[in-house]
Amino acid sequence: MPRWIIFLTAFSLTGCFNGLLLRPCHCDGPIEETIVCEAKGCFCHKKVAIIDVDGMLMNGRSPGLLSSGENPVSVFREKLEAAAHDDRVKAVVLRINSPGGAVTASDIMYNDLLAFRQSTGKPVVACMMDIAASGAYYLAMGCDQVWAHPTTVTGSIGVIMSLYNASGLFEKIGVASNPIKSGPNKDIGNPGRPMTEEERLILQGVVDSFYGQFVKVVVEGRHLPEDRVRTLADGRVYTGLEAKELGLIDAVGHLDDAIDAAMHLACLKDAKVIAYNRCEGYRGSIYAGMPKIPTEINVKLQVPGLSGPSGAAFMYLWQP
Repeated sequence: MPRWIIFLTAFSLTGCFNGLLLRPCHCDGPIEETIVCEAKGCFCHKKVAIIDVDGMLMNGRSPGLLSSGENPVSVFREKLEAAAHDDRVKAVVLRINSPGGAVTASDIMYNDLLAFRQSTGKPVVACMMDIAASGAYYLAMGCDQVWAHPTTVTGSIGVIMSLYNASGLFEKIGVASNPIKSGPNKDIGNPGRPMTEEERLILQGVVDSFYGQFVKVVVEGRHLPEDRVRTLADGRVYTGLEAKELGLIDAVGHLDDAIDAAMHLACLKDAKVIAYNRCEGYRGSIYAGMPKIPTEINVKLQVPGLSGPSGAAFMYLWQP
């Protein structure tokens, strides 16, 4: 008998389990449009599209328990292209719920968003949900307006690279790092030994460069002086209310307000609200999200910035 069946059976006997429904869905087809909210007028065909950005922003498939294995960068571009090619879509609301992610992935999505706005002329309004921090905030800077809920956690403007020194542990268990390398800095970040000062300066220089790029994006997106942005960009997070007071966002409200703002920017009095999904399904309201249940369960421990085929990475990520 498969181990996962034994696990579920044992867990259900505890009395704390109400059942697990696995509904296979085909997640390898094209995205499809779902009507979230009909227009008030029967003959109104204009649309406002909600594009969801959630989870870690990585340019690769996202592993994890019950993950659909999608590439966030690829899906984001696919949804932007769908909105761009539909003449009836007059505005976009970017619904963001993400702690950020990799530096390059965040920058790709940001530039895709700028290109969308420039080529289509369609306004884009960001609506921050629970979390829109670091790389997710970076992405929001590409929007015409940025809205946040009062309880949103945002900010975390900065760069992090998580490295670990496990030399003490290696010594206790009798393991030694002995790389054969072409240069003294080829194994920079090796967890089997302490980092040298030269190595720290090299990595700090890269972090400072990426941090400067982040600051530039915020300066351009928020029209704030650079010294002001650098004061705010010490890595801390802010609530939606604090972000509004500091000028990091435009307004505090809810998703309905962000949709109304997008309609106002597009000079719309009425429009239907749509969303894009990989699988055909039903959305009962603008807050509904499509369940991502694949045909197989993938359980995997992932440490942001350390796990994965590329190893350690520079991240625009809120990583408490």
